[in-house]
Amino acid sequence: MEPLEEREAKVAAWLKKIFGDHPIPQYEVNPRTTEILYHLSERNRLRDRDVYLVIEDLKQKASEYESEAKYLQDLLMESVNFSPANLSSTSSRYLNALVDSAVALETKDTSLASFIPAVNDLTSDLFRTKSKSEEIKIELEKLEKNLTATLVLEKCLQEDLKKAELHLSTERAKVDHRRQNMDFLKAKSEEFRFRIKAAEEQLSARGMDASLSHQSLVALSENPSLAQVKIEEAKRELVSTSCNFFRFLKKKINVNIKSSSFFFPFSSEVNGSPKVTVSHSPASFNTFFGCVHGYIFFPLKTTK
Repeated sequence: MEPLEEREAKVAAWLKKIFGDHPIPQYEVNPRTTEILYHLSERNRLRDRDVYLVIEDLKQKASEYESEAKYLQDLLMESVNFSPANLSSTSSRYLNALVDSAVALETKDTSLASFIPAVNDLTSDLFRTKSKSEEIKIELEKLEKNLTATLVLEKCLQEDLKKAELHLSTERAKVDHRRQNMDFLKAKSEEFRFRIKAAEEQLSARGMDASLSHQSLVALSENPSLAQVKIEEAKRELVSTSCNFFRFLKKKINVNIKSSSFFFPFSSEVNGSPKVTVSHSPASFNTFFGCVHGYIFFPLKTTK
């Protein structure tokens, strides 16, 4: 491996050769930049060498072609006294066309053996190009059909989108209307809740039984067995209260009543509304009070 000082010298010489009379741009000299510039100079040197070899080869071929052309020209002059300067204008045009064809077909000469393979290759390229063109044409037709179908689908999607937007606006109006109704119902519900609460507070202040509240009744409706028990308890309480009440009447009331009938709305009907007949005679005020199965009977006997 070359030492760093030698590489720096080669890099400096290469830069001077590249820029010539122009000043070399300033750069930071360190091992890394020197290494990079050294590799660039080596690649540039190898490329210059390859280009020089190609140029020399072309010069050599040009010299060979010139020598061969001069030889052929001399041979024609010696054999048939033929010279391009002696050609007519038409012959010159034909000769130039022949030369141009040879250049276009990239043949090594203008012989028939060179032209036929070149023309065959050109014909093959033409057929390949035509085949490729047909394939591209078929593919283009497919793309046109797909494009037509895509445009139709896009139109259908646009129409569906318009319908969806119209339906959405209608549904949004319905939702807004329902929201307004719901807000109204909520407000009414809150109002009724406050009124129910105020009514319950008033009833509670007046001594209403808690079992008759709305919550208690709802709980009873959800539990039929419990409701049946409550109803039986209420019946028994009603019967007991009624019996006590009429015993109280028997003790406190002593009046002469000729004939009267009493209807008690709190009792059930047995063959019509229950009736009570009371004698006008205190001596015959012999009453039988009976309380059976929730019914209140007052069969009163009258004696003269």
